[in-house]
Amino acid sequence: MTPVEPSYHHEGRPVVFAADIHLDREQSTIDCFRTLCAGPAREAEALYLLGDIFDLWIGDDDPEPAYAPVMDALAELSGSGVPVRFIAGNRDFLLGDEFCRQTGVQRLDDHTLIDLFGTRTLLCHGDSLCTDDHEFQRFRAQLRTEQWQREFLAKPLTERHRIAAELRDGSRDAMADKANALMDVSAQAVQDTLRGYQARQLIHGHTHRPAHHEHMIDGHSATRYVLSDWPQHPSMLIATAAGLRVETIGC
Repeated sequence: MTPVEPSYHHEGRPVVFAADIHLDREQSTIDCFRTLCAGPAREAEALYLLGDIFDLWIGDDDPEPAYAPVMDALAELSGSGVPVRFIAGNRDFLLGDEFCRQTGVQRLDDHTLIDLFGTRTLLCHGDSLCTDDHEFQRFRAQLRTEQWQREFLAKPLTERHRIAAELRDGSRDAMADKANALMDVSAQAVQDTLRGYQARQLIHGHTHRPAHHEHMIDGHSATRYVLSDWPQHPSMLIATAAGLRVETIGC
């Protein structure tokens, strides 16, 4: 099997990763995200946002005023020459072309392979790895179809807000009833995915369980970094030639 070639190569300045920021109308979280864009990310070779940046996104045509400073911060960052790359999460998979045009953000596939200072590194949101939760995977597959998205985006904004709120509340209720193991990634899915991409490193979010894990794949060690969720632990993962480290956002 011919290995997948990395989409991007990084070997110079630091590379910054964040996920599960869950931006909404909470001003403190918005200010914290703007601090990231104006500070550490401005010195980076690239900023990767690995999904659920927004707590809810119902379409690029939603004129939510609270998001204007966020979009301005992203536009300023990308305009300064720092690439901002985004992988969709289960809350913001409807971010579309207009959002990318206004902010300069580049949308990536889930999964995306990069060369991170010489290490084949796979990036994803993380929800695709929760394969033990069959109900969630069926629901995820339905929402990712072109037909569902086309029909949803054709509805009036008020109806979209209502449906999205119901889906979010239903998801929270379902999570409360599920065993913790179901809501985490599957070890088998992690191994199969790393093996398929011949990656030695995996960075993802989604589970809200920040950690550093070691895996053995066909006799080789592989490292998995789980990014933190910002409402609880506003932080970023910074990669340099010396390694990877977690830093709290100073806000």
